[in-house]
Amino acid sequence: MIIAIDGPSGAGKSTLGKMLAKKLNLLYLDTGAMYRGVALAALQAGETIDDKEKAIEIAKHSKIELAGEPDSLQIKLNGQDVSSEIRTNEVSQTASIVSSISEVRKILVELQRTLGETAPNGCVLDGRDIGTVVFPNADVKFFLTAKPEARARRRFEEDLQRGQKSTYEKTLAEINQRDERDVSREDSPLSIAEDAIVIDTSELNLREVYEQMLEEIKGRGMRDEGQVERQKAQGEKEKPLN
Repeated sequence: MIIAIDGPSGAGKSTLGKMLAKKLNLLYLDTGAMYRGVALAALQAGETIDDKEKAIEIAKHSKIELAGEPDSLQIKLNGQDVSSEIRTNEVSQTASIVSSISEVRKILVELQRTLGETAPNGCVLDGRDIGTVVFPNADVKFFLTAKPEARARRRFEEDLQRGQKSTYEKTLAEINQRDERDVSREDSPLSIAEDAIVIDTSELNLREVYEQMLEEIKGRGMRDEGQVERQKAQGEKEKPLN
């Protein structure tokens, strides 16, 4: 089972992706974290993000791993846990620029496909181009969106919880800049897949969006983990003796 979740920054993709992956016992892949990992590697190396060739080399030689359960996912860069370091505003803005480089995207898309295709039960992936480029044949595709003001408010509150100093106005400006880069880049711009289920989360709380997504998945014949286990048990019970 492949579930694709796309949408702009701050729409709730990561949080909801983790919730669905945990519920359905699927691997969770935060593809945005992979770009953040490359961005962090570039910043650590002191490289300017304007040098595309250096950014490509860093992407080629950076070992990015995602480990752990969905709600406690660890992002590792070259063996080091950088789960907190990649969430700063500086890394976020750098990742937006790095992700616009075609060769960097190709490198990470290949890694994302490999991880998704080899996951035992399937996976939930969130990003900007999952349903259009990475897995265009995904079983279920969601596109989560919200008004920039709503997304900025959520991101600002998240930053405050992490102890990061910022202002709502600055966060809103960064959200708008990120949106502009995402929709205008030449390679894999942010767009809605024709068969995606679009959900505007502006006026919805997390639980409401989660339940709506879960109903859409179940409506397509997907089963939650409890149903899978019950069917397995029933199958063993009815299996004829040799």
